[in-house]
Amino acid sequence: MDAMNWHAVAPEIVLLCAALVVAMVDLWVTHPRRLPTYLLAQASLAVVAWLHLQRFDAGETVYAMQRMVVADPMGHLLAFFATLAAMVSLAYARPYAEQRDMLKGELITLNMLSLLGIQVMVSANNFLVVYLGLELMSLSLYALVALRRDHAPATEAAMKYFVLGALASGFLLYGLSMMYGATQSLDIGEVFKAIATGQINKAVLVLGVVFVVSGLAFKLGAVPFHMWIPDVYQGAPTAVTLLVAGAPKLAAFGITIRLLVEGMSGVAEDWQQMLIVLAVCSLVIGNLAAIAQSNLKRMLAYSTIGQMGFMLLGLTPTVVSGNTLSAANGYSSAMFYVLAYVFTTLGTFGVVMLLARSGFESEQIDDLKGLAKRSPWYAAVMAIFMFSLAGIPPTVGFYAKLAVLQALVSTNLASYIWLAVIAVLLSLVAAFYYLRVVKVMYFDEPTDMTPIGSTGEVRTLLSLNGVAILAFGLLPGGLMTLCAQAIVKALGT
Repeated sequence: MDAMNWHAVAPEIVLLCAALVVAMVDLWVTHPRRLPTYLLAQASLAVVAWLHLQRFDAGETVYAMQRMVVADPMGHLLAFFATLAAMVSLAYARPYAEQRDMLKGELITLNMLSLLGIQVMVSANNFLVVYLGLELMSLSLYALVALRRDHAPATEAAMKYFVLGALASGFLLYGLSMMYGATQSLDIGEVFKAIATGQINKAVLVLGVVFVVSGLAFKLGAVPFHMWIPDVYQGAPTAVTLLVAGAPKLAAFGITIRLLVEGMSGVAEDWQQMLIVLAVCSLVIGNLAAIAQSNLKRMLAYSTIGQMGFMLLGLTPTVVSGNTLSAANGYSSAMFYVLAYVFTTLGTFGVVMLLARSGFESEQIDDLKGLAKRSPWYAAVMAIFMFSLAGIPPTVGFYAKLAVLQALVSTNLASYIWLAVIAVLLSLVAAFYYLRVVKVMYFDEPTDMTPIGSTGEVRTLLSLNGVAILAFGLLPGGLMTLCAQAIVKALGT
């Protein structure tokens, strides 16, 4: 029983039990706004977040489930922020879902189950656990996208997401099976040791890595595995788009570190080349395609592709000529970047949902015309989010981009310096479509003067979200230190 170590996975057990209790309690809830269900879910998520934060502070690395699960600072930090993102997403989504008859127990329960999948993924130390967490998260998200059954675009988006998601899961599973064939182990630590011996079939190993990277690229939304993102973001109800765009990106980053860094760093120079191609293609196609979009959600979808390309750059300059001195710097920069992106995206979609009302979705960029005259405060908050995504100081997005660029330049290799130059140039391209949103809000005349209705909870949360984006931009050292500590501990074990 000691090999199981149930205490190490206590947050996940609490979350699973809470999701089941919420599903059962909701059967007897008659409140039209699902207040008991919502409060119980938020309280449960708060407890889970506290448990992860407590374990992160302890700084220990503990193995459980016969070494199939690892509870380390990196996993706890990612799980804490994923739980925080889920709580914020639920708060933003509740008024929107209520107006569209979507505020049901399923919305809350599936969100909690997708979060459970995320937490399983970021604590995986075995290929089977990675796949188990991935499917738990993915199946919950497929169901969420199709939750509004009377909405044809949502049903179409769910079908596309399901089919392409199944294909990507097949890629990943096939790649992991080839890794097993080459190394004779499903344990990520044992895979690393087997590769280090150099006594394995390199051709089978590299082919397996190609399929693994392809599966990870789909979950991150990197080109050429990005086809699902614009359609799903646009077709899904905005409340669900927020759930797809936020916390799952932390899970994708987590399993990328677990599989590629902790398991396959012996062939890092092979997968780094693949990541460079994925990153550059994502930056080019994502940013150029976003310019042509008039639909705000679709523009943000292509923006996500470009943002994930920038994040992938942080994973590329970490093993240079067999030297791993820059590894912690690169990985912590990428982790900081994905955290900054997720919380900026939460706020952005929060504003989009705030402006929507019954019978009106506020999905077009033109729907933001004259927002500064209708509500100066919300226009200012949205401008902060746009500046952060564009990487304009003093927002957290600027420091995130700077950290990744610094990781590239610090290698002192011409190839990585050129990558940094390309990234900067494409960030300038991206600034155009982000600043276009700001221009529409501040310099165009409003075409709709309908009062903006919002609850006090959403108003307060959006304001805090905007302030946090500025605060972490002005004082990024604390969060960057946490990311660096988490990565160093993960690499050390």
